[in-house]
Amino acid sequence: MLDPQPVDLSTIEPTPDSVFLGVDGAVRAPGVDAGVALHYGSPLREGRDVDEGRAVVDLSSWGVARVTGPDRLTWLNSLASQRLDNLASAPAGAQKTAARALFLNLQGRIDFDVRVVDDGEATWLVTEPGYVGSLVEWLNKMRFMSQVEVTDVTADWAVVGARFALREKLAGVASALAADADAWGPVVCDPWPEVCEGGWPYGPVGDEHPGSEGDWFFSPVKRSRMPELLSAVQEAGLRIGGLMAYEQVRIAAWNPSVRTEVDYKSIPHELDLLRSATHLNKGCYKGQETVARVHNLGHPPRRIVFLDLDGSEHTLPAAGAEVKSGDRTVGTVTSAVLHHDAGPIALAVIRRNVGVDTELTVVAGEQEYQALQTVIVPPTAGNVVGRPKDVGRLGPGMGKDLRG
Repeated sequence: MLDPQPVDLSTIEPTPDSVFLGVDGAVRAPGVDAGVALHYGSPLREGRDVDEGRAVVDLSSWGVARVTGPDRLTWLNSLASQRLDNLASAPAGAQKTAARALFLNLQGRIDFDVRVVDDGEATWLVTEPGYVGSLVEWLNKMRFMSQVEVTDVTADWAVVGARFALREKLAGVASALAADADAWGPVVCDPWPEVCEGGWPYGPVGDEHPGSEGDWFFSPVKRSRMPELLSAVQEAGLRIGGLMAYEQVRIAAWNPSVRTEVDYKSIPHELDLLRSATHLNKGCYKGQETVARVHNLGHPPRRIVFLDLDGSEHTLPAAGAEVKSGDRTVGTVTSAVLHHDAGPIALAVIRRNVGVDTELTVVAGEQEYQALQTVIVPPTAGNVVGRPKDVGRLGPGMGKDLRG
């Protein structure tokens, strides 16, 4: 099976400027997000508004693909880590079932992370910025004899996001939009951090997980209707948050991002993505052997952690800053943000064997930040079945793990 080439986000052209960038106070985001606002002048207030379900976030830099054809769900199911052949269309007006799925390479490492929903005529794939082109190219190479067509529709469809509590109000702010089926795509509700059917949590479940406090949804909107949506949002008194507001909510919920927490060797276990993006009993898919092997007989070599950072420096470490235990480098900060309540927080990926009570320091150049670790994936994660004595050490990508 073909593996896609790694996505270099620095080479991806940003989507065209969103009409939301014309809002007073808007500050343009950098890089592949340059078509949308990083914030609108008050990132902490915006973060609180988004977190409490009062504000919508313009995610026009995200990608949207559509898969059509009679084989689309069974075909996608054969490629993805999550079960997708059960995404049957709900009755008109009812909430559609949505999923989060990973596309892995042969070694079980993460290539793509998508949110998926089917409207009865097409399957919609929503991706983080910069990935949709490579995803569509790879999927088209994997069609073989299947009756499917895969199209990048990002040029025509933008994405907005918010807490699920805001969904009905958002859909109702513009009667013309709400009544026009061609203006809205199907709502994609991110299942994180739900433990989906066939999933397995390594971290806390239920109310003990910080992400349980509110669902997040993504809604494709015709780009041609975005000015109308903006006007309706403003007239209805709803608020708008920038990407920094979205990051506050995402990081506080321990929700991994494919462009920050994932690198060339990431496997789902390390990021607690077995809970909502992986089905352990659905059958074969690319990378399934590594997923099953590490979960049943081994341990993920690294683990994601949440960090409360010392805020006395009034700065934040950049992604890539070293996480140290004493003089030893044990991991890397993957994303950091100033949260409206918690102050400076971050996600990091560290070595599995780092103790849960180990004192950690984040080092960014000459700046050091004391970091309090909250365990997401424990060092004991995996080895559910237990490794027999005659089975060798396991690791992702090892071709001869079982010695018999």
